Amino acid sequence: MDIEIGSNLYQNSNGTIEIEGVPQIHVARHPASGALLVNFALFDSNGRMLAKMVDSTMMFNERRAYELTKTNQSVAMKEVESGKILLQLEVKASDVVSFSRGEFYTMKGRLFYVSPTEWKLEKQRKSGLTQDAKGGAVFIG
Repeated sequence: MDIEIGSNLYQNSNGTIEIEGVPQIHVARHPASGALLVNFALFDSNGRMLAKMVDSTMMFNERRAYELTKTNQSVAMKEVESGKILLQLEVKASDVVSFSRGEFYTMKGRLFYVSPTEWKLEKQRKSGLTQDAKGGAVFIG
């Protein structure tokens, strides 16, 4: 599976996105329906888990502070109070998933930001990169 994160393309991945050495996002397609399945753990700046999504379904949602919107082709999570998009993924082609917008803390408490043109993690930023994951995870940070 190829994963676009901002304007960066990671080819031949296993669907796992590791941020600072921690697998924080996993994307897959349902074998029968082709629906986008997303696993995601949301943390606060202290590394405490606030919400958890398994197969595009909220399993844990502290104080119902987060809202999930999904179709077979897309999954988005936002903060209810502010409306801020935390995670937005969509299927672009049969084997390409795009992570086009997002803003959340890593498990280590650093802010990770994704826009259509780049991703940023503190002072690191990448834009326009194409990388072969060689069947493994996408590594960020």
